[in-house]
Amino acid sequence: MGTGVTGANGGPPPDFGDRPPAGTVVAVVGPTAAGKSALSIALAHALDGEVVNADSMQLYRGMDIGTAKLTPAERDGVPHHLLDIWDVTEPASVAEYQRLAREAVDGILARGRVPLLVGGSGLYVRAVLERFEFPGTDPALRERLERELAEAGPAPLYARLRAADPSAAAGILPGNGRRIVRALEVIELTGAPFTASLPEPTPYYPSVQVGVDLDTATLDERIARRVDRMWDDGLVAETRELVGRGLPAGRTASRALGYQQVLRFLAGELTETEAYEETIRATRRFVRRQRSWFRRDARIHWLDSTDPQALVADALRLATATAG
Repeated sequence: MGTGVTGANGGPPPDFGDRPPAGTVVAVVGPTAAGKSALSIALAHALDGEVVNADSMQLYRGMDIGTAKLTPAERDGVPHHLLDIWDVTEPASVAEYQRLAREAVDGILARGRVPLLVGGSGLYVRAVLERFEFPGTDPALRERLERELAEAGPAPLYARLRAADPSAAAGILPGNGRRIVRALEVIELTGAPFTASLPEPTPYYPSVQVGVDLDTATLDERIARRVDRMWDDGLVAETRELVGRGLPAGRTASRALGYQQVLRFLAGELTETEAYEETIRATRRFVRRQRSWFRRDARIHWLDSTDPQALVADALRLATATAG
C-alpha cells in the first residue's frame, strides 16, 4: 500500500514555501480509510514535518496489517513517533499517551520542524492538543466494574452507560469493555455524566486541525477493499502470531477491529468468512462513531479526499494559515 499522493507528473507534492506559525501542531484527523496517512506523508515533505501517531491501536507492537500501519518504506523517510511502543498485553492509557505524545511534539518543535499529529482516535488527539486533566480513579470501584465485565460481558455495562450518558456511549464501541468501565467509573465517582468530565477546549498548543473524509458510499467501498487487502496480506497469520504474545489477554489490543473477529475465528466461534464480513461491518459502524465525535468540533476544517492532489494543496493552505 503506497501513500497515493503525488504532485504533477507523478513528482513529489508541492512545497508552497510557507510554514505554519512557530509552535503550531498540524493535526490530520477523520475516519478510518479516508486518507489520513497519505496526506500526512505529503504534508511532512512539504512542511519539513514529523508525524506523531494518534491511532490508539498503532501503539501496539506487531499489530501492523490490521491497523494499516505504514511500513518503514511507505513512511518515505518521514520520522514517525509513537508507533510500536506497547506490548499487546498492555492496557491503553490515554494519560500515558498524552505524556509521551507531548514529549514527541516538544522534541519536534525544538528541532525547528513541524509536528503532524495524525490519527482517528479522537480522545487521543484532544489529550495532546488541549489542556486536559484526567479524572481520578477508585481501585475498589474499578475492580467491581471489571468483575462485572468479566462475568457478564460488555453488553449490560454498555446499556447502563447509554442510559446514564448517551453522548459518551455514542463515542465508545459497544465491545470496548475497558472504555465502558472507565466511563462508568467516572460517572459513579463524580455523580455527573462522563462527558461532563471532558473540559471545555482550551488549547495546549496552537493548532490547525484538518479533517479528511469522503462520502459514505465511497468510504464504505474503501473499507471493504482495505479489509480485502488485510486478509490478502496475512491478517489471520499475524493474529495467530500475536496469540503467542498474549493478545487474547490484552484488554485493549484484543478488541481492535479485525483482530477481535479473527480471534473469534481462531476460537471456533466464527467461520473465516464470517470473521471477514463482520470486520467490514464493524469497521463501517466504527467510522460512523468517529464521524460523530469529530464533527462536533467546529475547529476542524473538513476536506474531501477524492482528489489527492487537491487535498494536499488545500491542506497546505490551511496548515500555513494562522493557527487557532
